[in-house]
Amino acid sequence: MMDEARLGAEVKMLNPAAWEIVDRLAAHPVPKGVSVCTLDGGTRVIDCGVNAAGGLVTGVEFARACLGGLADVEIVPWRLGDLPLLACRVVTDHPLASCIGSQYAGWKIEKGKFFAMGSGPARAAAAVEPLYQKYPIRVRAKQVVLLLEASALPGAEVAAEVAQRCGVEPQDLMLLVAATGSPVGSVQIAARSVETALHKLMELGFDLHQVRSGVGLCPIAPVIGDALKAIGRTNDAVLYGSEVHLVVDAEDDQLADLAPRVPSSASRDYGKLFHDLFKQYGDFYKIDPMLFSPASVSIANTRSGRVFHAGKLSPDLLRKSFGC
Repeated sequence: MMDEARLGAEVKMLNPAAWEIVDRLAAHPVPKGVSVCTLDGGTRVIDCGVNAAGGLVTGVEFARACLGGLADVEIVPWRLGDLPLLACRVVTDHPLASCIGSQYAGWKIEKGKFFAMGSGPARAAAAVEPLYQKYPIRVRAKQVVLLLEASALPGAEVAAEVAQRCGVEPQDLMLLVAATGSPVGSVQIAARSVETALHKLMELGFDLHQVRSGVGLCPIAPVIGDALKAIGRTNDAVLYGSEVHLVVDAEDDQLADLAPRVPSSASRDYGKLFHDLFKQYGDFYKIDPMLFSPASVSIANTRSGRVFHAGKLSPDLLRKSFGC
């Protein structure tokens, strides 16, 4: 079981580490393909993929900030049969703090016509989601970073509300924004393989204090301008192409029962492209929530040395989704 003092120290690191990453990114906008503006009130908005071009390197920095600096993120070669592609590999020894306390896109940001899903360490300061009542991962911070998946840039009203929820002044907030159908969007979603496994475990009632480390590999979906098709491709990359390895401290009987329920194949909606599911249901929230999981999950138990595995990749579905 994780020591609470260690977890508290990790959570305190999230916003300062993310702030350093983003501040450095904002200081070099041209080579990073981003644009920076300062809103009334002092909030800096870094456009990484709405009007700005962004890029793969910026996608890695976006993902690192999203994880509060507590994970290694890199782009590596990957093959879909004989087709060379790219994948995002994530490694963390701080899975609860980095993936659930920071990276999980659990904060809906709605103001007027603006809508975005919020990720990153500012979530731990706002603590508006129920999971912050379940786990001791909320934190007070002097400066906060929120990362937004959105098709438009936020205005001063959005920034003021986010800052108020986080308990900081607007000038002590930085907002990064990328559309799903951008290079940064594809990379940062591919970097969520471990996070999706942890969230699935949480939904299944597993105590995430018992997860010691996580490694994930997920193909980076080829960028496509159509917003709905981009959402489909990036989700398919996780559901049908990602592999996650977790190191946990638990009882073998518990893991033997749990492992088959973790991969996306355990869902009633498994086997259909995400774009088709969205058209079928007409509402994102009607899709089986148990679908949002990696394709393949391995769980290594430090108590016994045994490894439990379930799920598999689905190359044919990926080819269909990626148009290849």
